[in-house]
Amino acid sequence: MSPPSSILITGASSGIGEALACHYAESGVSLFLSGRNKDRLAGVAKVCEAKGAKVYVSTVDVTDRDLMFRWIAEVDCKAAVDLVVANAGISGGTADGIESDMQTRSIFAVNVDGVLNTVLPALEVMAARSGGQIAIVSSLAGFLPMSGAPAYSASKAAVRHFGEALRPSAARRGVGVTVICPGFVHSRITAANPFPMPLIMPADRAAKIIARGLARNRARVAFPWIMYAVVYTLGQLVPPPLLRILLSRLPEKPAAAATIGT
Repeated sequence: MSPPSSILITGASSGIGEALACHYAESGVSLFLSGRNKDRLAGVAKVCEAKGAKVYVSTVDVTDRDLMFRWIAEVDCKAAVDLVVANAGISGGTADGIESDMQTRSIFAVNVDGVLNTVLPALEVMAARSGGQIAIVSSLAGFLPMSGAPAYSASKAAVRHFGEALRPSAARRGVGVTVICPGFVHSRITAANPFPMPLIMPADRAAKIIARGLARNRARVAFPWIMYAVVYTLGQLVPPPLLRILLSRLPEKPAAAATIGT
């Protein structure tokens, strides 16, 4: 596939979103970046502009369906978007008790509704010209029912299934869909985890893996491969009663849904 020249990324103020913006930034590329934190987003934009990219930033809320539809339409009018990365996400767990109603709903609103509010309008404008690519950022946590982070793992499972199920019909309309399933990546989300994170990698390395997978139009980009093999095997081969016991012994995430940009 040709390198994208007009790229929209949600959750671009930190983590994988920031790293992807910096990876793609170069002369001739237009970047449309959104995030909740205006100051961090401005910092990312400054770095990308120094590399020659044209950068447009917005603090549009991914949970606002109408605003997202209008923003994506406006972006596409400025420079026909050929890559959209639905990356915005928040995390939380049960380390402080049972996951609260507010936290659960907040996680689903951003991680599921936010993805739909990004993907569906992007698919509409791309399909109209039979071209473009959409990347949906899920997680390896979406392969297992993580008892320490039920809303997070369930939300990531939902968007993984949505993206992989959407891929065939989107392809018939000329649009590629790839689901990204990272393990632990250095970000504001993982910085809040008070437990060891095996095979955690820098965000810039993750961005290179993701970009390589997108260039090859892969259906799923899951990494690191060792952890992917472990979680896939656990989810597919271990009997549910034993799996529940194993997962219940994993460390829990803090009960705080406050970080954007998985």
